Amino acid sequence: MTIGAIYLGGDRCDFSLWGPTLDQVTLEILTPEPQSHPLKQDDGGYWRASLDSIPPGTHYQYRLNGDRLRPDPMSYFQPQGVHGPSAVVDHGAFSWQDESWRGIPLEESIMYELHIGTFTPAGTFEAAISRLRDLTALGITTIEIMPVAQFPGQHNWGYDGAYPFAVQNSYGGPDGLKALVNAAHQQGLAVILDGVYNHFGPEGNYSRDFGPYFTDKYQTPWGGAINFDDAYSHGVRQFVIENALYWLREYHVDGLRLDAIHAIYDGGAKHILGELSDRLAEFNQTASYPRYLIAESDLNDVRIIRPRSENGLGMDAQWSDDFHHSLHTLLTGEQQGYYEDFGSCQQLATAWRDSFVYQWTYSPHRKRFHGSDARDRPPAQFVICNQNHDQIGNRMLGERLSQLVSFEALKLAAAATLLNPAIPLLFMGEEYGEDAPFLYFIDHQDPNLVEAVRQGRKREFEAFHASGTPPDAASLETVNTSTLNWQKRDSGHHHILLNFYHHLIERRNNNPAIRLGDRQQIQPQYNNESRWFSVHQSQANHSIWVIFNFSDSPIQSPQVPTQTWTKTLDSSDPIWQGSGPTAPQTLKGSESIKVPPLTVVLYET
Repeated sequence: MTIGAIYLGGDRCDFSLWGPTLDQVTLEILTPEPQSHPLKQDDGGYWRASLDSIPPGTHYQYRLNGDRLRPDPMSYFQPQGVHGPSAVVDHGAFSWQDESWRGIPLEESIMYELHIGTFTPAGTFEAAISRLRDLTALGITTIEIMPVAQFPGQHNWGYDGAYPFAVQNSYGGPDGLKALVNAAHQQGLAVILDGVYNHFGPEGNYSRDFGPYFTDKYQTPWGGAINFDDAYSHGVRQFVIENALYWLREYHVDGLRLDAIHAIYDGGAKHILGELSDRLAEFNQTASYPRYLIAESDLNDVRIIRPRSENGLGMDAQWSDDFHHSLHTLLTGEQQGYYEDFGSCQQLATAWRDSFVYQWTYSPHRKRFHGSDARDRPPAQFVICNQNHDQIGNRMLGERLSQLVSFEALKLAAAATLLNPAIPLLFMGEEYGEDAPFLYFIDHQDPNLVEAVRQGRKREFEAFHASGTPPDAASLETVNTSTLNWQKRDSGHHHILLNFYHHLIERRNNNPAIRLGDRQQIQPQYNNESRWFSVHQSQANHSIWVIFNFSDSPIQSPQVPTQTWTKTLDSSDPIWQGSGPTAPQTLKGSESIKVPPLTVVLYET
């Protein structure tokens, strides 16, 4: 089944609209010539019509119950924004050139999160294409794009999307996104798209006028929850499943990152994510390569990634916030908000080995027990990072890690992320120490909504005991300030850090012991008082031993595992702008080494 305005070729188009509680629906064709066509409702609550003389680009809206005129909630394109008419799209017209593309296995992925609007000064899909070679040269395998579904105005993080099927007009619309995916595949990059199924944006979303898309049974941080288990929920579930498959089918994306699934509420016998997983499995049976579902969640719930045969939701991977929080607190010393649950080398060791620190253990911040044991799932089912759009942008001043810690600490963060067996994710600009902030921004047209956002942000930061006023989310200056400064990567410490990241990725790719799949081969050690952490990993005939000194003083390491070791990275080396190494180039037997302050040393066999 497909929904929306389905262009069939020859200027013929099928229109399908879900509106189970409506009494009357009229399709209003606005261009090229005005026409009105009453629709008929079927037993499933869908209103349908099949029309001739509807060329691609035709503008249309629906008149509901003879009164309200609304855009199509299943619109494929909103050329005039969220309040304007919908447009017919010919998805078959694009000339794809990725027939030989066969995807990137998750266990080989190195992800790079980017926001189209601030990734380049132009802020478009076309401009992003010009930077793909920089990412492949670095060693990135997968770009993860923040939401591109149509949002109000020209600038937004993307989580205020009002039309889940429509590609943002200011970014370049449907053809722009297809061109980006096409170019990425031709350059060996997979594309993960951010899908938002926990809420709709507050402006320009008229879905309530069409049917019961929402339920009052639950509340999310953004308002009423999407209706996945109340009356008429079958239509909403179909809407979401069709949307997910639409991105895979029509835009050739390699997978979806599902935003904040802990706010997707479904008390039915078959959770919507489980049903989506089943439908993806059907899709993959006839696809030329597998597509993936990756869940963002702070629940530490292993059932999210357990197979459907084991009563799990069947997601292919999920976030591990515990790794970020453990690393961030060691580097910054911050203890506000949820960071109060973290801060020790022991916790970083646990996150490295087990993915979750909280495994049904007591969380002081939550004041309850939290999490589950995920040790039976491979590390490649977990995505980790040392910063991302949330962890940066939800700070009042949007500071990146480069603004919070020293250059030596940035190298520690990079090594901890890229030498970990989980799937590493970088946030755009991290690789060269971008120091521009990534601030929260909007472009709502409703002044009351703008003011509500301002006040809401202020209240949010009060919980983190932040003083002052957040930068104006509705200001164009906030967007411009958040845009990457690509020229910085070519000089000074920025260029050194870029080379450091490149070297780490080379080590990761060349040694299977780094991206191993067997948790039993992860042997961490730590000392909370001296603030060091080390780990020994083996895979087949390959091994690594890496030690991190998070303290401001030199430390003496524990004995290195008995093998012949060659040092392949030392962040204190002058080539990395370090103060000078103290660890020898080779080690034989079980020796101990001296590690300078804020230094990471990697040995390999």
